[in-house]
Amino acid sequence: MTHLELTGVSIDFPTPKGAFRALDNVNLKIARGEFISLIGHSGCGKSTVLNIVAGLYQASTGGVVLDGREVREPGPERAVVFQNHSLLPWLSAYQNVELAVKQVFRGTRSKAEMKDWIEHNLALVHMDHAMHKRPDEISGGMKQRVGIARALAMEPKVLLMDEPFGALDALTRAHLQDSLMEIQATLNNTVIMITHDVDEAVLLSDRIVMMTNGPAATVGEILPIELERPRDRIALADDARYNHYRHEVLSFLYEKQRHPVESGTSEAKKSKVAQDLQGNKTTEADDKAARAA
Repeated sequence: MTHLELTGVSIDFPTPKGAFRALDNVNLKIARGEFISLIGHSGCGKSTVLNIVAGLYQASTGGVVLDGREVREPGPERAVVFQNHSLLPWLSAYQNVELAVKQVFRGTRSKAEMKDWIEHNLALVHMDHAMHKRPDEISGGMKQRVGIARALAMEPKVLLMDEPFGALDALTRAHLQDSLMEIQATLNNTVIMITHDVDEAVLLSDRIVMMTNGPAATVGEILPIELERPRDRIALADDARYNHYRHEVLSFLYEKQRHPVESGTSEAKKSKVAQDLQGNKTTEADDKAARAA
């Protein structure tokens, strides 16, 4: 059953030269508990899609329906986690989460219940040990954990994540990806996440929505990721299916949707992409040969 649906979503932004169509006829159906990744080149409208679902932008044509109700403005049933944690620097981790909880549950839960709920959500992201520290006293990864806890504490039906791990180092990013998989397995949240990281998309997603280049960007291809959960990143590194999915996304991005600005892309980056694609082709060829043998 469809939980969230985007139907014929297009949006125009005014410019001195006339209307600029950023998105054109975006259609997407998402089931409850699905993890969806949006991926595509810069300028393909990924953040615009997220902002329309969040209610921050209104589509020029078409619309978004969540559980039978049209989305027309922001609401607590859709929580957003940005790349920048956006915590208030003068408040502790606990107090930052408390702000959201009081806004959503004021008058419906006692102080004791709200305290337990805040601590529970900080524990979910493994931040209960540092709940009384201010943002300037914790690392970037810890700040992002608090941002996720704040979003989860609102009990949203849909969690919207705009490159939430993009500014983090590789090890911290991996830890937070694992935490996110654990949380989603526990809560069965519906998640829509923007990412530029192909490996991240394949590891986390049930489906990867690949966007065409803008202007007038739309859904190019949708790739179902049929890998069993829970997922182990180390085991998946040698999984032929994982490498096949990875190759499909890379092929879409760098062959089917080669971005115009790539004419100026460094030779090192071009070489890396070529190696990624060739490496996956080799893996698939070896896998076919092994099965034939």
